Amino acid sequence: MIARLSGIIVEKSVMNCLVDVNGAGYLVIIPLSTFYELPEIGSQVILKTYMHVREDAISLYGFLTEEERDAFQMMISISGIGPKLAINILSGITAREWFRAVAGEDIKRLTIIPGVGRKTAERMILELKEKVARLSIERFPSSKTVSGTAQIKEDALSALVNLGYKGSTAKDAVEKIVKEGNKSLSIDQILKEALRVLSV
Repeated sequence: MIARLSGIIVEKSVMNCLVDVNGAGYLVIIPLSTFYELPEIGSQVILKTYMHVREDAISLYGFLTEEERDAFQMMISISGIGPKLAINILSGITAREWFRAVAGEDIKRLTIIPGVGRKTAERMILELKEKVARLSIERFPSSKTVSGTAQIKEDALSALVNLGYKGSTAKDAVEKIVKEGNKSLSIDQILKEALRVLSV
């Protein structure tokens, strides 16, 4: 499994790029979000990649950020969403916006994306909402509990902002959870409760 490529960009287009890695050329399929941020031809690039293997083909998908690759892999875990559609989705919405839309059950935002109908949007929300929350928690691990310090609240706020929520909205949710908590809460518990509040 090829999970990372580091090399020189030889060619690039809105659909893919060719990366030279020590003389070997890798054709990598990319979303528009990655294309817009690629450096110029002849420049060094590092891509997070996902190798998709089928009976008749082996395809390599590349992303500039972990967020993009995480979103892509979560999408293709759903029946009916293949790599091509997942790439199209990431070409119509940023990974951060997608995480926010799924966490907030924003069907309207998801169905604006070309190729995504209501049923597909509902399936993404149904199957991935919990995974989105769990991914956020994993990125901001902590075994600390709320004890009057500001650090835990800042960590929880950072996790929510990372999911795409506005800072002020996320802060209000965290403050609400901390204020209403009748016992010390871990950051995991705060995030779960905050996501529940924000999805209402």
